[in-house]
Amino acid sequence: MIDTIIVSGGNIQKDFALDFLRENRKRAGRENLRLIAADKGLEFFMTAGEQEGFLPDIAVGDFDSLSEQGRKYLEQIPGLEICRLKPEKDDSDTQSAVMLAIQRGSREIAILGATGSRLDHVLANIELLSLGKEHGAGIILADSCNYITLIESGTVLKRSRQFGKYVSFFPVGGDVKGLTLRGFHYPLNGHHLTIADSGLTVSNEITEESAEVTYESGTLLMIMSRD
Repeated sequence: MIDTIIVSGGNIQKDFALDFLRENRKRAGRENLRLIAADKGLEFFMTAGEQEGFLPDIAVGDFDSLSEQGRKYLEQIPGLEICRLKPEKDDSDTQSAVMLAIQRGSREIAILGATGSRLDHVLANIELLSLGKEHGAGIILADSCNYITLIESGTVLKRSRQFGKYVSFFPVGGDVKGLTLRGFHYPLNGHHLTIADSGLTVSNEITEESAEVTYESGTLLMIMSRD
């Protein structure tokens, strides 16, 4: 269950983000879901979230990308914990927010606003998935068309609860050995997946009520997507 949602400064589709927040607050309970604004992600709460009763618990960043209105809003949120970062820093605001969440005990983190037109930012945010794994935390990047995460061997996916129509898999940081896909339109049995042949595992579809993903070694990235 997601216990922390970080809102970053990338592209955010308002209706999707609000639905995502509502659903996860309902699952976790208001008191058990931490909301963190990473720098410009604060402006989502200012323009959309506050109308629905969503206010960040923590704001993290150097806040150099905030509008003047956003800077004023930062100082007006009741009970907000502000973690100011120096502009000359090694980590992105989103990475700093992730590490803060992990240090506070988060084990399942979702990030909204982690995708957008800046491909360098998208790739940096995808690398956060491995950072989370190193520290024992699962991380999800979600937008209106994509659900991106690392999955463990033995993961079972329910067709009734999948995000979108397509499911793709990619090796991260090296080969994935012994990859088996059951319950998919294109099954695999003990396949050695390399980056060179990862086209083999793009745009698959779940055909059974439950689909299972197993592998012997490696790190496997899953992207559920819809057009």
